Amino acid sequence: MRLEYFQMVDRITVLDVPGGRISTTCQVPQQSPVFEGHFPGYPILPGVLMIETMAQTGGWLLLALARCTKMPFLMQVEKAKMRSFVTPGQLLEVAATLLHEGSGYAVVKAGIAAAGKKVAEAEIRYGVVPFPNETLKAAMLETANRIGLPEEFHDAA
Repeated sequence: MRLEYFQMVDRITVLDVPGGRISTTCQVPQQSPVFEGHFPGYPILPGVLMIETMAQTGGWLLLALARCTKMPFLMQVEKAKMRSFVTPGQLLEVAATLLHEGSGYAVVKAGIAAAGKKVAEAEIRYGVVPFPNETLKAAMLETANRIGLPEEFHDAA
């Protein structure tokens, strides 16, 4: 995880495109400027960053489904629950399952666990549109390689 750059996903660990599910891992850094203010002397990962982590995990599933030809953008979060604190150094396991896809949007149900304990969950809706420019697409493909999205799910064009 690189919190300051909103790079939340470290590695794709499970990708089942036909089954509409994905799992990722994310190592919360020991040190980050985020923790200096949230909270001094008691650092915890902000809930909004947990939601972003779930949204990015679900987004990678949608990118794989579209073979990286369309970009999912976060549109709505529903039924979000933070169940426990996440502290620096924890390894997060994130899972997302596709609930609906079509007509330019998609919905996933996602959750985060730390040390086998569920710490957050949400339903997330995305707008799924063609990439707005080649710069973003190139950056996403570079990240896809870094986190382990198999080449077979990259656009051949």
